[in-house]
Amino acid sequence: MRIRRFLRVRPFLLKNEITMKLIHLTDTHLVTPGETIYGLDPLFRLNSAIDSINEFHSDADLCVITGDLAHTAQPKAYMALKGVLNRLTIPCRFIMGNHDDRQLLLDHFSDLSLDDYGFLQTACKTSAGIFLLLDTVKTGTHQGAYCSKRQTWLKEQLNLYKDEPVYLFAHHPPFDVGIPAMDAISIDKKNAKDLAEICKHYSNIQHLFFGHLHRPLSGNWMGISFSTLRSTNHQVWLDFNATEQIPGSQEPPAYAIALIEEDQLVVHTHDFMDSSPKYNLGSWNWDAWHSDNA
Repeated sequence: MRIRRFLRVRPFLLKNEITMKLIHLTDTHLVTPGETIYGLDPLFRLNSAIDSINEFHSDADLCVITGDLAHTAQPKAYMALKGVLNRLTIPCRFIMGNHDDRQLLLDHFSDLSLDDYGFLQTACKTSAGIFLLLDTVKTGTHQGAYCSKRQTWLKEQLNLYKDEPVYLFAHHPPFDVGIPAMDAISIDKKNAKDLAEICKHYSNIQHLFFGHLHRPLSGNWMGISFSTLRSTNHQVWLDFNATEQIPGSQEPPAYAIALIEEDQLVVHTHDFMDSSPKYNLGSWNWDAWHSDNA
């Protein structure tokens, strides 16, 4: 049965002629403007990302930020976020992460609202299908949660949109990734098991986008492809041994560009602050390339 699930055909992308360009940002960790964290200025880096998106991807349909918008949920950080997003030339939606405060987000962003169960979850209709933006935060802990009330909301949405392609967006992953210090603060293991049990019954779930890990990562969970990426500020170093402390690094910040078409989904990761030399490698044409390199 497990093999059948991993190999299942997802007919919804094949049925519809869908083309959508999505920008995925995550873990912006804003603080009061002028302050830094880990020696880095998260506001400067997010502004740099916005500049890059505006210049090179103004044709994108939507941007989604998968949580940890602020580092310590400071009101001034959310005010700064509002100012930055006002500069973005494409529509933007976001979810909260474990560093955020649910009520402060509601106070600062009037277009946000709670679901019927008191969580910041919503469904968005897009040209690619239905985007379900999940709330995986449990107040008072960095570990993620997806309680029975949130599960009920998700089942309601999946039943409502059972005939359409669905894409999930979360902050925490519902599985371990082999980095012990981050696996300790993924979604609670029981909640994750319950979430997997729900998702395995819906073959129209196409992809899971998430944040939290500050690492470029992709794979397959319950027959559902997934992807995440580095933060726009600081990163988690790839360390399979650290258990008590989260290993950090200053690897380049990134955003992702997801190209959703009728029969495929491709995710590119762009290191938008990379300053290394750029040059042509030569023509893709076989004869021209050999002529240039003769």
